[in-house]
Amino acid sequence: MIKASLLLMLLLTVLIGMGLRWRQARAPQVAAGQARHGRRRDPGLLARSKARIDLWVTAAAIASGVTILIMGGLHWIRVALQ
Repeated sequence: MIKASLLLMLLLTVLIGMGLRWRQARAPQVAAGQARHGRRRDPGLLARSKARIDLWVTAAAIASGVTILIMGGLHWIRVALQ
């Protein structure tokens, strides 16, 4: 059961992380903000690293909550059927 929950959490972390990156890339606020300023400036290495780590930590937190709900639900279904 522990292996299943770890694999589920890893899979969900990757899927949620990909979804968050896709959402950030398609954010309309970013395009509107860049057009308003007239120039585009790329963030530095530290800012990019911090944003990337923040994205994956957020994805892992969401994945852990979903994993707890799924595995706990499966456990209580098993308890109810006994």
